[in-house]
Amino acid sequence: MKSRVPAIDRLRLSAVSFSVLLVLLLGILLPKVIHAATAREIDVSVDVALERFKKEIKGSQEVLAIAKGVLVFPSVYKAGFVVGGEYGEGALRIGGKTVDYYNTVAGSFGLQLGAQAKTIIIVFIQQDALDKFRKSEGWKAGVDGSVALINVGVGGALDTENIKDPIVGFVFGQKGLMANLTLEGAKITRMNVEK
Repeated sequence: MKSRVPAIDRLRLSAVSFSVLLVLLLGILLPKVIHAATAREIDVSVDVALERFKKEIKGSQEVLAIAKGVLVFPSVYKAGFVVGGEYGEGALRIGGKTVDYYNTVAGSFGLQLGAQAKTIIIVFIQQDALDKFRKSEGWKAGVDGSVALINVGVGGALDTENIKDPIVGFVFGQKGLMANLTLEGAKITRMNVEK
């Protein structure tokens, strides 16, 4: 008859290992979240994210040209161990100029472990969608407005003729545009930042 003590010890060791990993992940991400960026830091990051968008995606210039406003979150950090969360700071640009700063927060539950960063660009195609967003105290994707995530078509180009949604979004990882994602449930809130 085998002893159950070693199995219990292995379970405890696994739980401790996962807890240590979670603490390490949070230790890496929390300083970035706790330290709110200055307006200048956000604007520089937004510039870099938009340049990457224009460089990597054919047709992006045309999408930006028809935009009434563009909300850019250069780095949205996600970490989780069963329960996960993500956070990022960005800027809303109208006519190429920053008009407001925002943060995005989302939570999730399910099988997950690890940390990652992504860039989110939300393009307001219709003026009334942009106006509704700007008037909100806390805008929730999927509740206050649907964001149609766009995938790149054949040849790696955007088909601007078929963009009919009032709000479209693009999500980038380190390897480029990410597919099969959702922004549903992400809460976006205006914030005051240090100039």
